[in-house]
Amino acid sequence: MIRKRSVIFGILLGICVLLGGCRYGEYPGMEQTQEEAFSHTWKFEETEAAKTEPSDMQEASGEEPSGGQEDPEQSGEISYYAYGTLSESERLWYQDMEKALVSMEEQHLSKAGLNAGMDETDIAGIFQCLMNDHPEFFYVEGYQYTKYTRGNQTVGIVFTGNYSANNIEVESRRTKIEEEAAKILEQAPLYGSDYEKVKYVYETLVKNTEYDLEASDNQNIYSVFVNHKSVCQGYAKATQYLLQKMGMECTLVQGTVDTGESHAWNLVKVDGAYYYVDTTWGDASYRTGTGAGPQLSVNYDYLCVTTEQLLRTHTLGGEVSMPECTDSAANYYVKEDLVLDGYDVDKLQRIFRQAQEQQKADVTFKCVDEACLATVKKKLLDDREIFQYLPDTEKQISYACNDKQLSMTFWLR
Repeated sequence: MIRKRSVIFGILLGICVLLGGCRYGEYPGMEQTQEEAFSHTWKFEETEAAKTEPSDMQEASGEEPSGGQEDPEQSGEISYYAYGTLSESERLWYQDMEKALVSMEEQHLSKAGLNAGMDETDIAGIFQCLMNDHPEFFYVEGYQYTKYTRGNQTVGIVFTGNYSANNIEVESRRTKIEEEAAKILEQAPLYGSDYEKVKYVYETLVKNTEYDLEASDNQNIYSVFVNHKSVCQGYAKATQYLLQKMGMECTLVQGTVDTGESHAWNLVKVDGAYYYVDTTWGDASYRTGTGAGPQLSVNYDYLCVTTEQLLRTHTLGGEVSMPECTDSAANYYVKEDLVLDGYDVDKLQRIFRQAQEQQKADVTFKCVDEACLATVKKKLLDDREIFQYLPDTEKQISYACNDKQLSMTFWLR
């Protein structure tokens, strides 16, 4: 007797809700089949989990799998980080799942994976790797699979996605996303350095996106490129989408922040080294001392940071293990020569003068350690030496200090 088991997952990243039910039917050529349906929903930054109702399953044919797509590591295309963490047999299922989501049709998971000892318990982790690597699957809300067993042996698994829209609606939305992304890429430094590309994307998304918990589609890139309102996962996937379009390796990272909230950001490879980038935390609004109201500013504390710097405020989580990021050559403050190793009058004069010449609204620099930051704060604030770096007309100054990231910002106007 062959037993067919159908399991349905809806994934938006976050809290889990379990629903269950059973029904019985006939499988062609067999005595009896049993089908069980379950639904799981995860969601970032939400206090309640949305419920995904199980959809009807179609009977599987039992045909041999097609073999999936070409291995992306061998095709000369963009390298995908999460894919690279998988075993050879797991990569086969990753490719099968990718084919299913692209075509929006069911796909048999390779029997080579089953022969290697894999089963339905491996699907969730592989699917998460796929979603971490591919922000273009904006319409995918989860997945469902049908499992076929003979006795205690699994003889086949059929996989398909759960989608937020039909084919026509998906194509319409994809066109809008590509049009808006193309406008951004037209101005991008496509032939610049890796660092210049990441900085451009970081700044552009911060300046053109409003953080809004109530934004629609806020778990995918449509919210950023079309609606210009999103939350952390929208920012992170939009960052990834643009950088991949520019030929760079970038993946989604999941975890929490020091407030305990779920959060998403990126891992990106710059000149062969990995860095963390948190575009959401780059989006900050401040109020100047002139009473002119909030002014949009870019917070560079999370532009190409090491693991050590990231873990001061973030905690890594999720299914995919992350590398230890130790290189600082592409860090914003290092690259822009804005790091102080002590109270350096000449360097501070250059930093402030350069900002004024470029007509910037603010000046930000970073200290190498807590002792350096304490010294600089005392000199500039307690001893009021900040005014020697400002135009004679300046009588007051607004500032902010990030003690965890060892940075200081002063507003010039």
